[in-house]
Amino acid sequence: MNIDGVFSGGGIKGFALIGAYEEIERRGFKFVRVAGTSAGCIVAALIAAGYTSKEIYDLVDELDPTNLLDSRKTIIPFKFAKWLLLYWKLGLYKGDELEQWLEEKLEAKGLRTFSDLPPDALRLVASDLSNGQMVVLPEDLEKYGISPGSFSIARAIRISCSIPYFFEPVKMRSIDGINILVDGGVLSNFPMWLFDKDNVKKVRPVLGIKLSANEYEHQKHKINNGIELFGALFETMKDAHDARYISKKHVKNIIFIPTEGIFTTEFQLTDEKKQALFQFGREHAKRFLSKWTY
Repeated sequence: MNIDGVFSGGGIKGFALIGAYEEIERRGFKFVRVAGTSAGCIVAALIAAGYTSKEIYDLVDELDPTNLLDSRKTIIPFKFAKWLLLYWKLGLYKGDELEQWLEEKLEAKGLRTFSDLPPDALRLVASDLSNGQMVVLPEDLEKYGISPGSFSIARAIRISCSIPYFFEPVKMRSIDGINILVDGGVLSNFPMWLFDKDNVKKVRPVLGIKLSANEYEHQKHKINNGIELFGALFETMKDAHDARYISKKHVKNIIFIPTEGIFTTEFQLTDEKKQALFQFGREHAKRFLSKWTY
């Protein structure tokens, strides 16, 4: 059965999304259109490219995530240089390795630009900090004077994955100057609204896969110090837009995968944790799909 799918952000926790996709695939569902933010857009793009769940798992499993942490070369000791680079470059790591890896894997399936895909087959969310706006790629590229079909899919994913302060943001030139674009999760970490809108008839069933607990079961943040305050601030900022959108009507079409205990940027993830996340995602999808009424 044909469906549309939306995958949330979550950094390295995206292994759980792959596990959920395996169960979705096993039950005979096929994605026609996919959308995502950050880690979710990596999985969405690989699905749009035609990779199976097993192929995606193998691709990501053979990758050493620490290789994506491409810091700039400097004669200054890194523990000092990283703070200087953070100040001037706005991120600890360049993000080029991630983009190159994505280019290689997408080109293996014949994909380079959005023109290589059917219209609306893949949509990604980014955040334009210069203009204070949410950006949906590829269609919003016209705002920057760029033809959507000519834009690199790998580049678009790299923009959506630019975790603030961790990866350097992408600078996009437009008529009014340079714009700073970062991780879409800053403004919408789970863009279910792209395919499932109130008062608009859906083309086909829409299934969301979200790396968090159900919003209606959200645990209260514990804030006792500055670090916990920052964490709660970022989580609230990241989820507030989507939480307001997701009503109880939408919840029945979302697989929630709570992944507490794993940090978004835990790139030194052990093989045991990778497998555990994969199995966790698959089990949650299995329980959900056994009673999903679409």
